[in-house]
Amino acid sequence: MTAAATGMLVPGCSPPSRTSATTRTPRGYASGKDDYLRRLRKIEGQVRGLQKMIEADTWCPDVVTQVASATRALQEVAVGLLNDHLRHCVRDATRNADSGADAALAEVAGTIRQVVRL
Repeated sequence: MTAAATGMLVPGCSPPSRTSATTRTPRGYASGKDDYLRRLRKIEGQVRGLQKMIEADTWCPDVVTQVASATRALQEVAVGLLNDHLRHCVRDATRNADSGADAALAEVAGTIRQVVRL
């Protein structure tokens, strides 16, 4: 169960408030945001290419190979984001050694569980 599901929030890393858009806490991936956006745009192009392959009746194994490539690229983004979260949010929470640390670890475990279910 994630911290959000239990109602516990990780200090400095909780989801942005819907009522206060001006006081957003920087995310762990903030320093690499441009890289993540570039990679996601590339993946978006790969997916558009897959659509064209289907429209052109491309041989099935070739399409599957490209699907696998796009999937791996998305998984790499997910692993990078998770790594950034561990280095930023979870590390900060564990340094405080309060209940936030347990919530941060539970949140990461839940996220890893979701990623592994791919």
